[in-house]
Amino acid sequence: MADSVYPSCLLEGDPSLPIKNIEDKWKLLPAFLKVKGLVKQHLDSFNYFVSTDIKKIVRANDLVISDFDPSFYLKYLDIYVGTPLVEESLNVCTQITPQECRLRDMTYSAPVTVDIEYTRGTQRVRRKGFSIGQLPIMLRSANCVLSNKNQEELAKLKECPIDPGGYFVVRGTEKVILIQEQLSKNRIIVDYDKKGNIGCSVTSSTHDRKSKTNLIFKGNQFYLKHNSFTDDIPVVLVFKAMNIISDQEIVQMIGCEDSVLSVFAPSLEECAMLNVYTQKKALEVVGAKTRKRMYGKPRSKAEEAHDVLSHYVLAHIPVESNDFKIKASFLSLMIRRVILATAKDEVDDRDYYGNKRLELAGPLLSLLFEDLFKRYNSELKKIIDRTLAKKRTQPFDVVCHMKNSIITQGIETALSTGNWTLRRFKMERGGVTQVLSRMSFIACLGHMTRITSQFEKTRKISGPRSLQPSQWGMVCPSDTPEGEACGLVKNLALISHITTDVDEGPIRRLAFNLGVEDIRYLSGEELSSNESYLVLLNGNIVGVVRYYASFVRYFRLLRRNGRMNEFVSISTNHHNRTVSISSDSGRVCRPYIIVINGVPRVTSHHIDLISKGMEFEDFLAKGLIEYLDVNEENDSMIALYESDINSSTTHLEIEPFTILGVCAGLIPYPHHNQSPRNTYQCAMGKQAIGTIAYNQQNRIDTLLNIMIYPQAPIVKTRTIDLIKFDKLPAGFNAVVAIMCYSGYDIEDALILNRASLDRGLARSLVCRKQTCSLKRYSNMTFDKILGPSREMDTGKPIWKHTPLDEDGIVGVAERVSSGQVLINKLVPQVTQSLCPGGGGAAAGGADNNYKSCPVSYRGPTDVYANNVLITNNNEESYLIKILLESIRIPEIGDKFSSRHGQKGVCGLIVPQEDMPFTDQGLCPDIIMNPHGFPSRMTVGKLIEVIAGKTGALNGTYRYSTAFGGDKVSDISSDLISNGFNYVGKDILTSGITGEPLEAYIYTGIVYYQRLKHMVLDKMHARSRGPRVILTRQPTEGRSRDGGLRLGEMERDCLISYGSCMLLRERLMTSSDEFDVQICESCGLLAYNDWCHYCQSSGSVTSIKIPYAFKLLIQEMQSMNIIPRIGLSSCI
Repeated sequence: MADSVYPSCLLEGDPSLPIKNIEDKWKLLPAFLKVKGLVKQHLDSFNYFVSTDIKKIVRANDLVISDFDPSFYLKYLDIYVGTPLVEESLNVCTQITPQECRLRDMTYSAPVTVDIEYTRGTQRVRRKGFSIGQLPIMLRSANCVLSNKNQEELAKLKECPIDPGGYFVVRGTEKVILIQEQLSKNRIIVDYDKKGNIGCSVTSSTHDRKSKTNLIFKGNQFYLKHNSFTDDIPVVLVFKAMNIISDQEIVQMIGCEDSVLSVFAPSLEECAMLNVYTQKKALEVVGAKTRKRMYGKPRSKAEEAHDVLSHYVLAHIPVESNDFKIKASFLSLMIRRVILATAKDEVDDRDYYGNKRLELAGPLLSLLFEDLFKRYNSELKKIIDRTLAKKRTQPFDVVCHMKNSIITQGIETALSTGNWTLRRFKMERGGVTQVLSRMSFIACLGHMTRITSQFEKTRKISGPRSLQPSQWGMVCPSDTPEGEACGLVKNLALISHITTDVDEGPIRRLAFNLGVEDIRYLSGEELSSNESYLVLLNGNIVGVVRYYASFVRYFRLLRRNGRMNEFVSISTNHHNRTVSISSDSGRVCRPYIIVINGVPRVTSHHIDLISKGMEFEDFLAKGLIEYLDVNEENDSMIALYESDINSSTTHLEIEPFTILGVCAGLIPYPHHNQSPRNTYQCAMGKQAIGTIAYNQQNRIDTLLNIMIYPQAPIVKTRTIDLIKFDKLPAGFNAVVAIMCYSGYDIEDALILNRASLDRGLARSLVCRKQTCSLKRYSNMTFDKILGPSREMDTGKPIWKHTPLDEDGIVGVAERVSSGQVLINKLVPQVTQSLCPGGGGAAAGGADNNYKSCPVSYRGPTDVYANNVLITNNNEESYLIKILLESIRIPEIGDKFSSRHGQKGVCGLIVPQEDMPFTDQGLCPDIIMNPHGFPSRMTVGKLIEVIAGKTGALNGTYRYSTAFGGDKVSDISSDLISNGFNYVGKDILTSGITGEPLEAYIYTGIVYYQRLKHMVLDKMHARSRGPRVILTRQPTEGRSRDGGLRLGEMERDCLISYGSCMLLRERLMTSSDEFDVQICESCGLLAYNDWCHYCQSSGSVTSIKIPYAFKLLIQEMQSMNIIPRIGLSSCI
């Protein structure tokens, strides 16, 4: 069969020759990542939106007409998205680059233009290229200036060639649209409702509306539930309203088996009691339970019901010429699914990944643009009606009223805030976009593959959080955060890809050609026959097929031959007797090698051709590899290794390590570690300081952490090569001795070698941005910058202005201390005209009309001004950016981590002469306590120690890829050949006593990461400082110079200890002690030696209480609760 379908030209190479080395298959992965996966799915999705979706939206809303003038119309003929431009002064448009947008705080956007035709008086006018707004452009997409640029061209544009793209630049900030996890639309999901009744639901989604239709089984009867109805409708009544009048025809559509009839019979009996025998009568009964519309012309109950059933119930199924047959067939399928679930007491798993869809930037922007475009047309129609209703001397020209602010501001605001608000669907989603993490290159790449869910994070439910078997290969099993977002925020696996929409028309025609009988020409009995399978296309019924196995086989062969899109999937469900074809967007899929008759189609010959220029697309075109989604995987037998292949195997895994994501793929020997350790490393790897991009010296970011001497890891994984982590690393190779040395290494603390730190080990830069804008005001005044103020006697600048140049801005490479001024800015005291329409102060008003508003530096250490940028932005105001840089040498309290989730702070820095050393004079950079291993079970780190050691000795990289990598036996052999102990132990000599240590010490090289958590940024203490005005207690937080809170639990400890004087000192004396007067007679507060309640001053006395307690008393008094303080004499 295979030879007859595949032409001989496709069967290159001898298929009897298997791949010689199983690790050679990984050469397919670089070819795959060139065209798909990781960030490419964001680009594909955005490109599909720009090229196809946006045109469909305009085509569906292409006409604007007037209610007052029937002869007026405005028609959109076509729409285009250009390349990014910026409008400079004098209305000159120039091309702009992403780097320029980052520096100038502008949005990297392109004009959206339309071709229109409209009437102006009696004339018909056509205009081309009329702008209706600006669309932010995704970096590296087809419309971006970086698209298809080589390394030299990217360098000229000051862009990093390794930067993945896939994000937006909005108002100078990099924003990424997170992948949104949703339940699939237009699919039947059988589940229990809140009351425990079994039923099924379908969420219909079209361009016009979204609605949810529920079918519930309660009291042995079926009911249809929908928001358009005030009450549940008996399902047989709905069938009759859809013109399926005969009970026999209804039963035939659902199924004639006894098991089906026995469950459905009570529903038929209930409808018979209603005496409904015609469609008109059924529509009237249904219309009586239909919610009344708030607007529109009044209609009869039957018309209301007909409209709801046509357009709102199962809205994704169109009703043409009042023919409800396809919709009724779908309803009968829903009933059948519930009956089958009732018989076996099994419902669908909502968390099964085949029932999920992932929304990318394309579909989300499509929803947003459609909503804004409809609003744009609606506002335009109001203006047209309002203008045409008046008598005019000049012909009305609609172009004068077409403003581009609605679409431009709508999309820009949504991207900058992350709030997706769609008025039509009353949909509000938050957190759709986030600021792209630039802590390190891997943090950026991990952010691009992050999947988030709209599921409420505070709900303590395990189902959606647990690792599903259906997520194998699609979602990384390790990379998920700890805490309340655990399992809800996930990351894509290395070679998983998210599909875009494929046109249904050709697939439908192909299905009919392969023997599918069209549903429109079938009777109910043929529809539910046990001899045929129902064929569904994206949830809609296409027809039935009698020989489903041959239909599925031929369908797949045609896909492998390139006769249809490679992402179209087909799967069978024998329980429900359905064949499902999917071509919708948002499905997760991954590539597999095809196996025919127990022989993989990819041979060693094909692997050799990769080095000669064979692309991944060629493997697809030749039918050697195909994509499978989660549903089609259920129909397949997939072997992990070639040795696992048998006669029933259909596919072979390319590489098992690809089940991990980009962050987990960096871990050496992860299959030797305890599972939570890999999860911890995924979180800490994103916090590691490293290099973020080749253009990091040209960037002025809010916060930038850069390692000065980063190193590529000696112990690598294949993932590191694939994502080019070794080009932009985040860590250093350190010589590690695992031993107890002093008491400063307990609880994972590390002992560092001072000489190594002096030579630059783990040294980093912290760069912070300071910005200032110079505005021009309505009264013709503007902000000014003055030069430094000078001392009268010496003429030198005052201390605060020492770093300033003559222009009043800090000089490049100047040292700045805390409290010194960076920009000597002056702001006018009056910025608005006192008289409406009157002028203000002159442009060059006297300096006494200005007040000083300098931009100063506040920080724990001195910094240097690395870069100063003076530019302007879209708002025509000058923008000054200063990048302040400080060098951070590791000190006690700084946090470090290995790639195995073993973090620790620096506990002691020891001079090299006091550190132990080997016979070869090798002195460790880090000493680690061995007690960190037994409970953590990170065996992978123990192997990395000796693997790094042999790699350094031989001058080679060692590979430690998951489920593979260099074997321990080979590493031990290399150690012996280099003259070392085969298990990595060495004899060390004490640097303090000069005597050999009495135990063998396990030493080697481990790749360590320096994390962003530094003691200098967190260290805080205060003796006195600011207080809150309301409570008079110390402020909270390090940034406000706040106090250290003694909380409820600390208070309980002090009470149990009995230290009453310490309690008094902490909770009152050092906090908010206050003298208050109390009346001994009534126990109320007195003022100025007078009790207003007793009208006396005889029994007023003064005591000390916390001010917050006095405030509480007054607050309670305001609510008519009177606390009284009783005083007793102290003896």
